[in-house]
This record gives sequence, structure tokens and C-alpha cells, in this order.
Amino acid sequence: MTVEEFEEFYAQTVARLTGQLYVMLGDLHEAQDVVQEAYVKGWTRRAQLDRAGQPEAWIRTVAWRLAVSRWRFRRRSAEAWRRGGAPPHVEAPGTEHLVLVEALRGLPAQQRRSLTLHYLCDLTVEQVAAETGLSASTVKTHLVRGRTALAHRLHDPRIEEASDV
Repeated sequence: MTVEEFEEFYAQTVARLTGQLYVMLGDLHEAQDVVQEAYVKGWTRRAQLDRAGQPEAWIRTVAWRLAVSRWRFRRRSAEAWRRGGAPPHVEAPGTEHLVLVEALRGLPAQQRRSLTLHYLCDLTVEQVAAETGLSASTVKTHLVRGRTALAHRLHDPRIEEASDV
């Protein structure tokens, strides 16, 4: 099937197939999604569609299977939530957390990454170096410079004094 033939096939069948899947599924948005996804799969298999001789049936079958896969995924997800119970309530971040995140955003990416891995992930300098591909001395430099920059951004003299040591 050539590109032009596929485009013509799409134009002639998309509304009909969407309507059919809508009736089968009872959800117009779901029908539109799975039909479009089926056409995308069909696009990459244009030659196969031509040989099959029933490209509309192929698209319809693929769309149906996609819908069934989505149902199964939702059902498994719902069962997992039921088994595990509702997630624990998590308090919204406080102002101090928001200020810290904003201060961290102002740092260069490598400093921010090094600080996060070292202080939040509790990795040693050597572990941070291994994960980032940097030398241990470069990680230490990022940590010192990052702490100093954060101290200035957060205006905390205690942090500034600790960084000078």
C-alpha cells in the first residue's frame, strides 16, 4: 500500500471505525485513541495491510486489542491499589522546602546533582563520583561551592561559616 493509498484508506475508514469502536467500547474518547493508535501501527505495516486484503478488519482488530490491553492494565492497577491500600497521606511541602528547592534551582546542574546525591541520597563522595563520572576531588569542589552558593541564596551565616572550614 503506497502512502497515497494509505491516506485515502484512512480518510475513507476512520469515521466508520471510530464509530464501530465507540459502540463496542461505550467511550468515544477511548475509541478515538485506540483507532488512532491502530492506524499508527498500520502505517508502519502498510505492506502487510495490502497483502492481508482486509485492512479495515486489521485496524479494527488492532484497535480492539489495544482497548482490551488498556482495560487489563487499569484492572491490574486498581487491584494493586486495593491490595496495597490507599497511599499514606503526605503533607504538602512547607515554605522552607519550597525556598530550598528554589535556591537549588539556581545552582549549576552538576553542583545541584552532587548536593542531591550526597545529602539527600546519602552517598559518599566516592559513590557520587562513580555515579556521575566525575573525580572525587571534583565532587568535593561541587559540594563546597554548592553549599556556599546555597548559604548565600538562603542567607544563613551558619552555613556560610561551615563552608569556610
